[in-house]
Amino acid sequence: MSELPPNGNHDQPDPLDSFDEIIAAETDRDPDLAVIEAGSRTLRTQGGPPQADVPARPEDPEIDKALREVEAELATRWGETKLEPSVSRIAALMDVLGEPQRSYPSLHITGTNGKTSTARMIEALLGAFELRTGRYTSPHVQSITERISLDGAPVSAERFIETYRDIKPYVEMVDQAQEYRLSFFEVLTGMAYAAFADAPVDVAVVEVGMGGSWDATNVIDGDVAVVTPIDLDHTDRLGATTAAIAAEKGGIIKQDATVILAQQPVDAAQVLLKKAVEVDATVAREGLEFGVVSRQVAVGGQLMTLRGLGGEYGEVYLPLHGAYQAHNAAVALAAVEAFFGVGSQRPEPLDIDTVRKAFASVSSPGRLEVVRRSPTVVLDAAHNPAGARATAEAVGEAFDFSRLIGVVGASGDKNVRGLLEAFEPIFAEVVITQNSSHRAMDADELAAIAVEVFGEERVQVEPRLPDALEAAITLAEEEGEFAGGGVLVTGSVITVGEARLLLGKG
Repeated sequence: MSELPPNGNHDQPDPLDSFDEIIAAETDRDPDLAVIEAGSRTLRTQGGPPQADVPARPEDPEIDKALREVEAELATRWGETKLEPSVSRIAALMDVLGEPQRSYPSLHITGTNGKTSTARMIEALLGAFELRTGRYTSPHVQSITERISLDGAPVSAERFIETYRDIKPYVEMVDQAQEYRLSFFEVLTGMAYAAFADAPVDVAVVEVGMGGSWDATNVIDGDVAVVTPIDLDHTDRLGATTAAIAAEKGGIIKQDATVILAQQPVDAAQVLLKKAVEVDATVAREGLEFGVVSRQVAVGGQLMTLRGLGGEYGEVYLPLHGAYQAHNAAVALAAVEAFFGVGSQRPEPLDIDTVRKAFASVSSPGRLEVVRRSPTVVLDAAHNPAGARATAEAVGEAFDFSRLIGVVGASGDKNVRGLLEAFEPIFAEVVITQNSSHRAMDADELAAIAVEVFGEERVQVEPRLPDALEAAITLAEEEGEFAGGGVLVTGSVITVGEARLLLGKG
């Protein structure tokens, strides 16, 4: 790793010359490789960026009891994987609440990978320009309150409880009038939109839960629609091809909006561009209208030069590793520029010092997050093949492991073979486990697939996550105290969240 400080002097290639080369490379590259490089994983190293903002349980027993009661009530509703493709129920809720989502402008984010990291970067940029922000993302790593953020931080447990209680009578009113009750995700979406209006926020940054057209978040008309890299995931609900998935995700593109497109497979890009033409939206494409000019590995992250809609932004330090996170940063920057009218109403770029300050503050919990040393234990929420490939590729850049042990607990509705195949080249051994979710794949079932991918001698099965963590740490310690053994816990956001708690984070 380079020992350059974030703002140190060093030689950089001419950005204008580099950008012409990048445009040619990005236009001709293999679309699948583009998706992998854009990726979704966030890399963090100990001591670089600020600690991830994952709240712990409330210390006050009364508040903790009240929060658990809210969580229990929400748990009685349809979970996030049981869907009835319609926005009629959430639209009815917004109607009785007085359309809170109309009281502020919004940026709407869809895609397969990179949504949450990109949302966090957008939030940081908007906050640095002194706007009050609301951010809605999913799923959560540890606490349900993470999903709704104000001013860059999760709402307090007290505020979360209060918001739920405020809208509960209206939720029950809609429940009685609809064929199906509002789902878990629909109620949370209503809470987020109501909390943002109540704050009030200057702008909302909203990540879809799944898809786009019929996602519960899609009762907003985002001034800026962001589409992060699309890949195959949730194929049973969204379609079996990237083009079909793009058609569903393109539903967030509204009349006269500005669309920021990350690098996409060719068939997905064609679908999204056609949708933009149909609704007279303005499009900016990564690799053409904006992009990454250069990036250099630095201590705790990377130093980037980004090409935005309004010009070059040099010497931008990002405390996250990996080429794909630089791509996410370029997308986030273009989205915020579009929101402020850069490239259309105003010719000058955003203030460079403010941009640098914003990117330097970004964190993303549970994405290659170091939670222990000796041996190093890293958590990453990769849960599909594209995300796993991006993580595997980036591990070598961020860490110097001589022997890496994997702990994998996945959901049963995912492409677990593709996930395991992506990690096979970097795992010396893998410990198969399962998390506490009802969606978790049985450890023995997952292990059977792992044996086919890794070979029997490289697979160990520990159904209980605490046992799996202990086994993996023991295997990593076989390298010796001063060797380079490490552990990567991955496969599911739920697995990562539970491991985080077990390892004393939050």
